[in-house]
Amino acid sequence: MTKVASNPSDRSLRNRLQEIVFEADTPAGKAFDVALILSILASVVVVMLDSVEPIHARYGAWLLRLEWALTVLFTLEYLVRLATVRHPSAYATSFFGVVDLLAIVPTYLSLFVAGTQSLLVIRTLRLLRVFRVFKLGYYLSEARVLLTAMKSSQAKITVFLASVLSIAIVMGALLYVIEGEASGFTSIPRGMYWAVVTMTTVGYGDIAPETVLGQVAASGLMVLGYAIIAVPTGIVSAELVQAGAHRPVSTQACPACSAEGHDHDAVCCKYCGEPLSSERVPPVQD
Repeated sequence: MTKVASNPSDRSLRNRLQEIVFEADTPAGKAFDVALILSILASVVVVMLDSVEPIHARYGAWLLRLEWALTVLFTLEYLVRLATVRHPSAYATSFFGVVDLLAIVPTYLSLFVAGTQSLLVIRTLRLLRVFRVFKLGYYLSEARVLLTAMKSSQAKITVFLASVLSIAIVMGALLYVIEGEASGFTSIPRGMYWAVVTMTTVGYGDIAPETVLGQVAASGLMVLGYAIIAVPTGIVSAELVQAGAHRPVSTQACPACSAEGHDHDAVCCKYCGEPLSSERVPPVQD
């Protein structure tokens, strides 16, 4: 089978676009990201202003046109990202890839379901790129530490939440039996709602025990709530101490999968294994 090498000019253009879209180390890349951040801020402001009735009544048509213009711009940006990265599926399923997609879907969805354009405020998550744009690698490193700690705590937090759910079920059923419908405990799920609100020390006050026995049980649950709050804090804090020993990361994005958070001296991406240098010549194609 004959092997045909990729066109060098196409490869050069692709690498150049990838450097502009995914990196902020060059003037062009930084200018692109700054313009993108300003566009994101503008789109969020448009959505917020459009939700104010007097402004919507007077400028609704103009705000709609501006929103569609920004959505088209973000759609083109998303397609360019897919076209320039060597592994489009890796970028599409990454955190920023999913956020970038969700940032444009609500506008198109509003053509079929009214009101969904309000979900465009999810675009604020895209502002997390500001840490990379302004070379704030320290913050990227701290974000990775927090993510690592949360992942390490997953099993412990799951057990903790299961225990809290069990307490809520037992106390909800207990108050349903003690208080009954006369005090607002019309069902066990309603009692569970009260138990969760009480344990989290929120205390909406929309439902409360009226009998002495119910108030005693509620008092015990309130005291238990303070102890429960301290548990996940201690779990995550312990994991943060261990995760904090990791080395700082760079702001460079992988040209193959767009992943970030690599060590400063990393040569290959720790997620997909591809070289981090965008100058690598791709393998020949069939």
